Amino acid sequence: MTPLARLLIARIAATGPITLADYMAECLLHPAHGYYATREPFGAQGDFITAPEISQMFGEMLGLCLAQSWLDQGAPARVTLAELGPGRGTLMADMLRATRGVPGFHAALQVVLVEASPRLRAVQQDTLKGHAPTWLDDLGGLPDAPLFLVANEFFDALPIRQFTRAGQAWAETVVGVADGALTLGRSSPVPLGLLAHRLADTADGNIIEMCPAAGPIMQRIGQLIATHGGGALIVDYGGWNGTGDTFQALRHHGHTDPLAEPGLADLTAHVDFAALARAAASARATCLPQGAFLLNLGIAARADALAMRLQGMALQAHVAAFERLTAPAQMGQLFKVLAITPTQAPPLPGTA
Repeated sequence: MTPLARLLIARIAATGPITLADYMAECLLHPAHGYYATREPFGAQGDFITAPEISQMFGEMLGLCLAQSWLDQGAPARVTLAELGPGRGTLMADMLRATRGVPGFHAALQVVLVEASPRLRAVQQDTLKGHAPTWLDDLGGLPDAPLFLVANEFFDALPIRQFTRAGQAWAETVVGVADGALTLGRSSPVPLGLLAHRLADTADGNIIEMCPAAGPIMQRIGQLIATHGGGALIVDYGGWNGTGDTFQALRHHGHTDPLAEPGLADLTAHVDFAALARAAASARATCLPQGAFLLNLGIAARADALAMRLQGMALQAHVAAFERLTAPAQMGQLFKVLAITPTQAPPLPGTA
């Protein structure tokens, strides 16, 4: 039993079952025993590999997409280039390298990383030497200026609440204790105004997940872009008004029991892109599969150009990375891109 498991069991025994959101927050963010406080999650030696670690092409495509949008919006003199949850800084580094030839773009940028972890900030600082990024704990400190923002696999790690429909009411999934171990259960069903809009497209027994923290974040992004200009690319796995239990744990690149080892596994859930789009309604939102988006941007031509310099195992790995990013059976369909732009501006490249 992990130290965090003992703490959670004691807490639940004293005060009663907790929501999945509370459980996820403790497992991921507990200052002493939380996953992101104690683990190195990224890469082959971690628990998962994100798109920027798969291939430099991913960051290159996103960076050039935002740079072209900057040009399309008149190349404003001062803009914010921000990333939510930048990991090791790989995505931002690739974006900046790919866009260094865009005249005036880097001179206009203030690079901002929204990252609360001191450990990850140190890694990002090393990765982005020479670019002088600014770090923020949250979006509240973003300046009132045109905002060009990326968030790759950020929203899937935000804590969720999960509900099962029972007539016109909803029973919430909770974490309790049975026989000295953590276990999942459900509260008594009650009507919920927060889910009234899902009564029309669900039936008894359907499971709905919602992310309380996502709405305010997307509202802030949408308001800044609608008011000052810019664009955002939200990339993650999920669907549109989805149903079902997607709460999961990843460890050593495989699935594991989310209750088995609190603090040692990454906890995630599929992202509801419809909810993100509703929250950012002050700006225009367009959603499409990751594979289609990258192919629209020209990733195939970039892959061919890079392949000309490679051979043997390096070439095989490069081809496999391209397939992993774009093929429907891999990341191409499950992963989505939500593009946010001002209603009066051209759509982001690759989305129209």
